[in-house]
Amino acid sequence: MNDRVAAAAERAQHIRQRCDRPSQRRCAEHSAARSVARVPASIELREKGDGGGMEFLGYATVYERAYEMWDFYGPYTEIVSAGAGADSLARADLDVPLVLGHDQLRRLARTSTGTLTLAEDDNGLRVHAAQLDPADYDVQYIAPKLRAGLIDEMSFAFRIEAGQWSPDYTEYRITRYDIHRGDVAIVGFGANPATEASLRERPVASSRARALLELALAR
Repeated sequence: MNDRVAAAAERAQHIRQRCDRPSQRRCAEHSAARSVARVPASIELREKGDGGGMEFLGYATVYERAYEMWDFYGPYTEIVSAGAGADSLARADLDVPLVLGHDQLRRLARTSTGTLTLAEDDNGLRVHAAQLDPADYDVQYIAPKLRAGLIDEMSFAFRIEAGQWSPDYTEYRITRYDIHRGDVAIVGFGANPATEASLRERPVASSRARALLELALAR
C-alpha cells in the first residue's frame, strides 16, 4: 500500500494532465515487462468424442474489473471501460491473431482470414475461433494443457488511445483502445480474476464439422 501511495504522489507531481497515458506502462514491477493486460480463467473440460475440428470461445479481457499494472512511478490500478474497443473493432481491415503467449509466430486464427471474430459484450472482449485446425502443431500443443488446467488464462496486446487518471492518481481508466495489429493470447499468468472457462469435444457431425472442442470464458 505504501508503494502505491508513494507512486501516486510522484505521479501527481510530474504528470501534467490526468488524460496523459501511463509512462513505461507494464504488467509487472520489472522495467522490461511487457505492457499487456491479462485475464485469468478457470477451465472445465467436458469430452464427448475424439478428434476433429475445434471451436474456441473466450474473453481476452473483461471490462469494469480492476487489475494491477506498473508505470515509471510504481504500481497502480487499471480498468478498461465497457465499449472501449468499439472503434477499433469496427475497422474493415482489422487484423488481430489469436496466439500462444503473445508469440506472433504461434498463430491459431486471425481476423483478416475470417477464422477469428472479436466482439464486445457486457462482459468484455469476446474471442471466437469457429474452426481451429486439429492438425496444427500449436493446437495440438495447447489443447491438452487447457484440458488439464495447466493453462487457463487469456490476455490481449493493444495501444491506449484515450484514458484518464483518477483524481488521486492511483487508478487509470482506459476509455478507448486500438487492438488492430495487436493480438489476443492464451497465456500462463494473469492479473484480473474474473472469468471461467469450459472445454468440450463432440463426435464427427459432418465433413465440415468433424468434431467440436469448445472453450468458453464467462464471468
